[in-house]
Amino acid sequence: MKKEIKDVRKSINERKKSRGIPTKSNPNKMSTIIPSLPQDEERHGFYPNFIDPSSSNQTRSNAITGIMLKGIFSVMLFFSIAIIWQNDAEFFDKPREWTSNVLTEDFPFASVYKWYKDSFGTPLAFSPSDKEEVEEVALVLPVSGNVIETFQSNGKGIMIAPQETTSVAALSEGVVIFAGKKQDTDKTVIIQHADGSTSTYGFLSSIDVHLYQVVNSQQRLGEFTPTADNEMVYFAIEKDNEYVDPVQVIEVDDNP
Repeated sequence: MKKEIKDVRKSINERKKSRGIPTKSNPNKMSTIIPSLPQDEERHGFYPNFIDPSSSNQTRSNAITGIMLKGIFSVMLFFSIAIIWQNDAEFFDKPREWTSNVLTEDFPFASVYKWYKDSFGTPLAFSPSDKEEVEEVALVLPVSGNVIETFQSNGKGIMIAPQETTSVAALSEGVVIFAGKKQDTDKTVIIQHADGSTSTYGFLSSIDVHLYQVVNSQQRLGEFTPTADNEMVYFAIEKDNEYVDPVQVIEVDDNP
């Protein structure tokens, strides 16, 4: 019996030593105390862990890194596009035109606007506007003047020669998807219409509208002033990726 008690005490002392608890045989020994806490198996029963903690941590780390990289690239892309659009240098003409096509022409802004207005009875505000809606009017040329160059001459559009300073008006209701400089037509406005077509107004002297602005039929887009270097306004209509002769859409008095 005494031997069994000694064995128990010896076992307890060895356990205390392993946990750093001072014993009678070594009362001055100082070490880190490791509390004896019940293990998961003791509290809840044994449950095998099939997930490798190191693998989980690695996956989480990769996900965080991916999000950070995407955020950095998004900021870089945003500032790059902002620099391109704020700079009027000819070097940026092609990148500016490409970004405009990618970000705008693929989305049917005008069709969505018309659907919203027909469904809910109020205009969809792509941009703030205090102007009241106007009734549909007959299609007319964007400026008054003679058609100096016909569609058959270039296969894209017509050239109209006003005799004096005049306003350039929208062919019909739509959404501005480009307002700026183009390499071939300088100051240009492009409007997307609900039927999927676009109308282009080039060689303007000034532009009074901005990107994504909703415009009404015959609304002023800008101004044209004839000069020695520029006497004509460029006007084109495009639908289904093909140019359409404006004379077939609008009755005009041409004078080639």
